[in-house]
Amino acid sequence: MNPAAPSGGVSGSVSAAAQTAAHPALQVIAVCNRKGGAGKTTTAVNLAAEMAALGWRVLLLDLDSQGHCAVGLGVKVQAREPTAHAIFSNPQASLLDAVRDTAFAGLALAPADQLFEHGSGLRDELLLARALAEPAFAERFDLVIVDTPPSLDVLLLNALSAAHWVLVPFVPHPLSFEGVRQLMRVLFKVMSKQNPGLKLLGFLPMMSADHIRQHRSTTGDMARQFGAPRVLAGIRNDIKLAEAFALGQPTRNYAPSSRGAQDYAALALCLSQLLTP
Repeated sequence: MNPAAPSGGVSGSVSAAAQTAAHPALQVIAVCNRKGGAGKTTTAVNLAAEMAALGWRVLLLDLDSQGHCAVGLGVKVQAREPTAHAIFSNPQASLLDAVRDTAFAGLALAPADQLFEHGSGLRDELLLARALAEPAFAERFDLVIVDTPPSLDVLLLNALSAAHWVLVPFVPHPLSFEGVRQLMRVLFKVMSKQNPGLKLLGFLPMMSADHIRQHRSTTGDMARQFGAPRVLAGIRNDIKLAEAFALGQPTRNYAPSSRGAQDYAALALCLSQLLTP
């Protein structure tokens, strides 16, 4: 598959738009929410697996030092092995060294360093953009999905500066809605400065249940504030998502007929059509 990246320009820095000009095949999605527990990692792992199943060559890049992407894919990260965080503490490190294959066809992982302290390391907000601009990434991958930390630090800013698209999972709850509003303020700053080509894929309701009044109310608030077309079809509450994660498998492999697997498959198909001209 060779999807084209969205157009966009940037002045005076290496950002996602600069990557697009050099390597039009590679696209980068940052999965973000300022609030923890919003389903970011569940979404990053399952969306990556579903996009790979559709034929995309996918790299899942974990910037959250909890390191749960490796858990969700059954990957054991040994001490002193290269990780995605190495580029933030060592100017000589190569992100490519952290990339490893998984047991799932078309899906590679750059795991997190669980010992990395958020707020530490180099303060350059364009480190990740420059790392992904290496030609080898565009040659090997069509899509990079970045699982971001919930904190507002240089790692999140790096992810947003390197991304073409932002996907925002949220739990339909007032606290999660406030976390989204905080994130949007950060997004607008990044879009106006270091990455004008950054675009919003949409808001993804997690553990969605239309029969719960609060879920309907919060999702309605999102639609009114940010526009109904930006609120995507939700991921329904499904224990199979947690069971699959605990066993180190995407839900499509563990329980392909489950609600969770069906919802992520539908999301991947929708996004694949959007990302492909």
